[in-house]
Formats: sequence, C-alpha cells, structure tokens
Amino acid sequence: MNLPAPSYRALNSSLEQLRTGREIIRAEARALLAMSESLDGAFCDAVELIDNCQGSVIVTGMGKAGLIGRKLAATLSSTGTRSFLLHPAEAVHGDLGCIHPNDVVLALSHSGETEEVCRLLPIIKDLQVPIIAITGGNHSTLGSSADVVLSIGRQREADLHSLAPTVSTSVMLAVGDALAIVLSQKRSFSPQEFAKFHPGGSLGQQLKTVRETMRGIDQLRIANESTSIREVFSRVDDSGRRTGAVMLVDDAGCLSGLFTDSDLARLFSQHRQPPLDSPIAEVMTRSPVTTTPDAILSEVVDLLTERKISELPVIDDRQHPIGLIDITDVIGLMPQEKED
Repeated sequence: MNLPAPSYRALNSSLEQLRTGREIIRAEARALLAMSESLDGAFCDAVELIDNCQGSVIVTGMGKAGLIGRKLAATLSSTGTRSFLLHPAEAVHGDLGCIHPNDVVLALSHSGETEEVCRLLPIIKDLQVPIIAITGGNHSTLGSSADVVLSIGRQREADLHSLAPTVSTSVMLAVGDALAIVLSQKRSFSPQEFAKFHPGGSLGQQLKTVRETMRGIDQLRIANESTSIREVFSRVDDSGRRTGAVMLVDDAGCLSGLFTDSDLARLFSQHRQPPLDSPIAEVMTRSPVTTTPDAILSEVVDLLTERKISELPVIDDRQHPIGLIDITDVIGLMPQEKED
C-alpha cells in the first residue's frame, strides 16, 4: 500500500527560511496583540484572587505548558508572590500534599483537556482551593472547573500543521507575565525588594546599592575649597584605587564642589591657566551631581550615561562626602552604544 506523500517540503533556500522565520514571529506577534485587546475583567479577578491569597500560587501544566508554568512560577516568586511548580504527573504520586487550603492553583492547558491536569481538578476542588485557568476556552474540562478563566482562545500554532505549541505558549507566557507584574506593582514591590531575590549575575550587580560598590572614605581625594590648586594636585595619592576627582568641602565639611583631572587638562587646553596658588574654589564645579548610598546601582549608571559624567560623589544626609562612584567601577553595566 502506497502512503500519500507528506504535504510539506524542505526549506532549502536561505530566502525561504528567512521568510518563514519572519512569518512565525509575526504570527506570534499578532496573537499577542489580539490577546492584549481581549483581556477583560477576568484578569482583574485573577489579580485579586492571588493578591488575597495567604498561601502560595501553585502552578501546574503538562508538556510545553508545564515549561511555561515553570517560568511563570519563577517570575511570580521573584516579583514578590510566593509560587512554585507542581508537576501534574508527580502530583498524584504524593506531591498533592504540597497544596494547602489557603493556596491558589494556576493551571495551564491550551486545550483544557490535558489528561494529567484534568485528573487533579476534582481533588483540588475537594480541598476547596480556587483555580485560575489559562486555557483556550471556558467550556473545556479545565475551564468549567476553574473559578477564574483567562481565555487565550483557540490559537493556531505557527508550524505548517498547527501541531507544535508555539503561538499558544507565547500567549500563555505573556498572560502569566502580565499577572506577575501587575501583582508586583499593586503591592508596590520595590527595586530593593527585587534585589533580595537576584543577588547573582549581571542583574544582581545592577541591583546592588551604591553603598556596596562605592569607593570608601579612605580612597577619596577630599580638600577644603580654600586649598590652592598647586597643593591639591601635589599631594601624594596612595589610595588603592586612584580616582581622578577631588571633592571640595566647605568649613562645615559639606560638599561644595568637584574638580577632576579632566577639568585641569581642559583649563590648560583652553589656555586658561589660573595661578596655581589661587583657591581651587575659583575653578571647581559648584553643586555637582550627587547620589546617596542607598541608591540602586542601575539608577547611577543611568545618571552617569545621561549626564555624560565620569565621577559621582556619594553624600550622606548632612551633605558630607562619604564615597565616590567612578565610571571605571561600573563600565560593565553601561549600555552599549547602538551602531549606525
């Protein structure tokens, strides 16, 4: 018996591959745009249900939906909502014990008929735990059992035969992300709180406080504003990390100005050579941009970039200098310049 030839062909040319790749991305983008426009009051009901939850958000899903669920559980946890993933197949082998009456279950299934997920529904209902479903429709087994349904519609997947979960999982992920971020904003989840859960990697570095990164008082170049230029720059600098900025203070010890090696070079290049024995106050930058020790490092990086400055004094609540952020200390966090 001869089987019919498959109704697909290989994409051999680069042009065909590029065209198909772009169309797949456009298909997902269209679905996301449609989802954003169809989001309704059920989304707000889900936000309230989770916000009022005294326990954890238990996320469950099978296959690709389960992988999306794992990411959503991580996003919820990192943005202030205690959450973890429950594998539906493992649940019926003892892991159901992790569900408590004060929890909320977030269940993911495009069809709403995933066997492993549907098997859990009567047990979850017996525990009187509310269910939020992210699924294709209200009338599936999952949709009918849920207290709140976030319907993503029946999505056509991006592959030729609409088989591989692609568009549907992209929409699930977007809806879950929206839930997590809206919840974090509703709870006024601060960058400082976010930093507690992200101490590692590049993100952890950006979320450090200035206090953790700044050059300390023993590495600063500080002089009274009445000190002469000659005296300021003739001092031996024996600090471990040399800084090109001198912080000038008044008689009360408050920061009054800043003078950098670059400022000195600029004066000479412009043939504005002041008498070296004149007070440095005559050439210093008055009221320089400053930051505080509790500021987040990413904010400081933005400030350095926006103002195009290389040194940023750190002051306390009495306006006394206590540290310095030098651009060389945060160069790895600076945004990359876009190529033309």
